[in-house]
Order: sequence, then C-alpha cells, then structure tokens
Amino acid sequence: MTLYSKIIGTGSYLPPRRVSNHELSAQLAEQGIETSDEWIVSRSGISARHYADADMKSSDLAVNAAQKALDMAGCSANEVDLILLATSTPDYFGGFPSTACVVQNKLGITNHCAAVDIQAVCSGFVYALSMADSFIRTGMHKKVLVIGTEVFSRILDFKDRTTCVLFGDGAGAVLMSASNEPGILATRLHADGSQAGILCVPGNVNAGAIAGSAFLHMDGQAVFKLAVSVLEKVAHEAMDAAGVSASEVDWLIPHQANIRIMQGTAKKLGLPMEKMVVTVDQHGNTSAASIPLALDQAMRDGRIKPGQTVLMEGVGGGFTWGAALVRM
Repeated sequence: MTLYSKIIGTGSYLPPRRVSNHELSAQLAEQGIETSDEWIVSRSGISARHYADADMKSSDLAVNAAQKALDMAGCSANEVDLILLATSTPDYFGGFPSTACVVQNKLGITNHCAAVDIQAVCSGFVYALSMADSFIRTGMHKKVLVIGTEVFSRILDFKDRTTCVLFGDGAGAVLMSASNEPGILATRLHADGSQAGILCVPGNVNAGAIAGSAFLHMDGQAVFKLAVSVLEKVAHEAMDAAGVSASEVDWLIPHQANIRIMQGTAKKLGLPMEKMVVTVDQHGNTSAASIPLALDQAMRDGRIKPGQTVLMEGVGGGFTWGAALVRM
C-alpha cells in the first residue's frame, strides 16, 4: 500500500496589537521618518500588520496556532510524533534550544517526539511541508506538526522606511497525517547562496556582542526581480511533477510579501486574481508564517473546500524558494 501525507488541520494566530499604516506613519514621524498610508499601500498593498507585545515570543504565537490545528483535526498533542518549525526569529539567540523544542514543552507533549527548527526564511513553511511529506511517505512518522512563526518586529530598523513598514508578526500551523489518499501532490525546493546578500540580517556574534547589524537588510529591487522569476518556474515544476495544469488549480497561496509580486506571479501562471488568497493587506509580510496564516484563514471562511487543489509557494532570504501542490 502506498503511503501519502495529507493536511488534516490548520490553525493560525495573530498578536492582538494591530498597527495600521496611519498609526505606524505617526510613530515614524516622531523620529523624523516621513511615510504615509498612500505611500505604503502603493508600494506593497499593505494597510496594517500585527506586532507582538514585548513579553510574547515566537513559541507563544506558535503554540496558539498549533493548538487550533490540533483542535480542527480532533487530535491530542501527544499524537504528534514530529514537530518541524520554520522561523527566522527563534526564542533563543543563536537558535538553541530550538523553538520547536520549546513549543513541544508548551503544548504539553510528553512522548519525546522529534522537534527541530527549519531556517529558510520566508520559504521556511514550504520547506518544512516538503520535509514532513517525505518523513510520512517513508513511514518514519505518522503525524507531523508543521509551524511557521515569526516576530519580525524585533529585527526591524524603524529608521528604514523601505523595510520597517513591510513586516509583521504571526504564526500559522498545519497538522499532517499519513493517508491512503494523496494530499501533498508534489513539492519542489531550491536555493541560490550567491544571492545571500539581497535579503539578510548581516550581523553575527563575537565575544558575546553583536558584530555588524542585527537589523533586517533588503535590496528591494533585486528581491522583486528574482522573486517573480523563480516563483513562476517553481510553480510549473510542482504542477508538472503532479501532472496538474494551472487551470486545475483552485487556489493560489503565495508568500504574502508584496501585492505586486503576488499579482505578477498569478498573471505569469495565467491564474485569475480571484483565485489568489490575499492577506498581505492586513498581515503584512509575516515571513515563514504568511502561507499557513493565509491557508487557515481561507479554510475557516469556507473559501477552500475539501478536495480542492491549492498551490502554495514561497521565496525568501538565502536565497530560497519552493512550491507545494496540495489537495485538501
């Protein structure tokens, strides 16, 4: 009997503090940084984002999202036998212990299941989804919790209006299970380390102090140009691998980075805009959390229905990119 993996539950969580463009513009104006709602919307499509409070960590957001996914699936936490958590903003400096291990503890999982963080920045969730699919197909694991969680507000330079207006905090999760029916139809992953400098946090630790910058740096034009190109190609790779045409795709959930990148990708794929799930306007760019956040929202409002085909794709620092074709 052939083993497949299937998404059986989704969940998401946004910190309570919602920051509109008007509020953010007023805060930046106090520091002498000029921006406006019109300027931000015209360049990104973003109207608002959520910021975590100072005492809220990536693991806290992740636990809320994961519990909702478990509840939707009707599964207890101790049925999970692997946690894959994608984040660029881990609870601990240096990334250890992993945020996945912290989440395991906070969820009350006592079965000693494996838990590990995945670092592929905004592509992290697609990378983790692909890995979970492989683990399940080999029979090594039966129920895998895949999480994307970020508190990007902690690494933003609020003196740089080209980046600080774009990002937000949040978490999304899916519970994947072994299945007799195909769920994950195909995934494709790529990276190009020669492009590491166009989207990065260029600092490092030396003798207990930060050498260089601990703020996010982005070459917006370079990222835009590369993103539109690679997202189209990797989407076709995943569809070709699954033997599915663009006309058979019910929903496109791209990484919610910039509405212009998203629209450009949909156009190149020949998909109408009404087939694209958009949350960037209210969430901003939540990096590894953006795709599962959008997926959960569309599941819970009834847009995505069982049996429908969803194309998810992400692109992020590294430079990394990937796509997953999924039957819900």
